[in-house]
Amino acid sequence: MKKVINIIGLIFLVGFILIKLLGLFLSKIPMVPNDYVTKVKTSGDIEKKYLANGKYEVEYYETKSVSSLKKFEVYYPKDIEKMGKLPVVVFVNGTGVLGSKYSSLQKHLTSWGFITIATEEEHSFSGFSAEMSIRYLKFVNEYEDEKNEIKFKEHIDFDKIGITGHSQGGIGVINALTTQKNRNLYKVAVILSSTETDMAKALLWDSDASLIKTNTLLISSTGETDSKISPLENLQITYNNIEGVSKVLARRNDCDHGEMLYYADGYVTAWFMYYLQNDHEANAFFGENPEMKNNALYQDFQSEE
Repeated sequence: MKKVINIIGLIFLVGFILIKLLGLFLSKIPMVPNDYVTKVKTSGDIEKKYLANGKYEVEYYETKSVSSLKKFEVYYPKDIEKMGKLPVVVFVNGTGVLGSKYSSLQKHLTSWGFITIATEEEHSFSGFSAEMSIRYLKFVNEYEDEKNEIKFKEHIDFDKIGITGHSQGGIGVINALTTQKNRNLYKVAVILSSTETDMAKALLWDSDASLIKTNTLLISSTGETDSKISPLENLQITYNNIEGVSKVLARRNDCDHGEMLYYADGYVTAWFMYYLQNDHEANAFFGENPEMKNNALYQDFQSEE
């Protein structure tokens, strides 16, 4: 009997170790493919242009954080020392999707001339990680860097800051824009596969989109999971609650929740280019016949400028 118990105990131990190893393995798998810019379908000239990589080579810098953020992960153009001040985009993590698991998204946006920053925060709904990212950038801006290690130090344009978040990170975007100290610094926002729902409230992810005073792009998918996490009726409520700024709502019809992290990236990049780099060729959203409205991969399009 004792031998049987020992065998059972050994089986449980081996099983526990295998589960831990599997968890460790999965934690290293990127949530965004490195080659997604060549794999994701496009159905519009603007979408295709901005899904492709930009002209800048990319460099990486990270530093530890003593809080739950664990570290700040910053990408910037390699030739930044020859450039002026650059716009910044803050990334807010989705559930289980830490910054290190979508680095290809940061690299892509950076290749278009942005500084991007993410963290390893696991509970991003409050907007805390976004707030701390802004505070870190402010610290860097004032930091005496005698060794010139922080190449992007002199190139942060605090008048041109954007923010993007997927899933739980979308709620984090709403709260960063409405409850955090530096909320007024954001000029433009993207919320992906996220909205205010009973599910979000049950998780105690409180937010109030009616307080948003930032130009906002809302994109979700028609997939089964997104139909629960960010259903059209709730997206519509969030869209209607945002007043006095430019806003766009649309749903992509060839993917589901997890893929929305990067499937809409052509238009996400165009959105940031339009507002933070004054690139009028990136306007796929407004006017008499906007490209996004006529894109076969999207539906339920609405916009207001």
